[in-house]
Amino acid sequence: MLEIQQAEAQLSELDLLASMFPGESEFIVNDQLALAELKDCVEKSTMEGRSSKVYFTINMNLHISEEAMAMFSLACILPFKYPAVLPEITIRSVVLSRSQQTQLNTDLTTYLQKNCLGDVCILNATDWVRERASGYVSRDTTPSLVPGSTVQPIDLILTRLWIYSHHIYNKCKRKDILEWAKELSLSGFSMPGKPGVVCVEGPQSACEEFWSRLRKLNWKRILIRHREDTPFDGTNDAMERQRNFSVFEEKVFSVNGARGNHMDFGQLYQFLNGKGCGDAFQMLFGVEGQ
Repeated sequence: MLEIQQAEAQLSELDLLASMFPGESEFIVNDQLALAELKDCVEKSTMEGRSSKVYFTINMNLHISEEAMAMFSLACILPFKYPAVLPEITIRSVVLSRSQQTQLNTDLTTYLQKNCLGDVCILNATDWVRERASGYVSRDTTPSLVPGSTVQPIDLILTRLWIYSHHIYNKCKRKDILEWAKELSLSGFSMPGKPGVVCVEGPQSACEEFWSRLRKLNWKRILIRHREDTPFDGTNDAMERQRNFSVFEEKVFSVNGARGNHMDFGQLYQFLNGKGCGDAFQMLFGVEGQ
């Protein structure tokens, strides 16, 4: 299959998914610019100008017992060569422990490798999750179920968002980022310049509130490059110990570039490595740090 045929297959599948999941929160394209690039490539029959993989989320409210339902989210990234290669799919739900979530994702990948390689497969993945997700949920994770209700467990999920922006210069935006992180008790850092980077970590609801505020500001381009959700079965203290950053701060590394607006990526990589998250560099920029 030629690259342009792969792009056409991706666009056709996205159109199908939009019709299969019509609700406002059921099918969410996380990077609209990547979708616009894909459409432009298909229209012009050329892959020139395509720089970002399409990233979207499918949310499904599924029965986990006769009495209760829970939300399962599939975060999907389509590699440029998809469907010749498998999509990157991560399933998350607040009713899954870390081990249950890992096992569910591993089993889905195994299923797709055996049955779907070479064909579009997101709908196959959603069907598989719909049929099997309840089997991965421990009954003791839902101790008090209200008939017909959606499970709402305590917010013991550590979320870490790696946010990429075309640039961050505006002083008001930089002030908002610092103040919102402090208000929401989030740790992490922001790196102004071109490109700009923000990492926040903390309780899931606080991170989602931060992102909701941030994305509403006027940006040339901003998106979540990577998201980590770690459920905890224990106490809030156990979750807090898993933070990589102790505070939230603005990091300004040695500046270079004609306009003095490009940060030293080598220093950024060393900073991330020192915090135990050097692998995030490649997730953000698509190249290995050094």
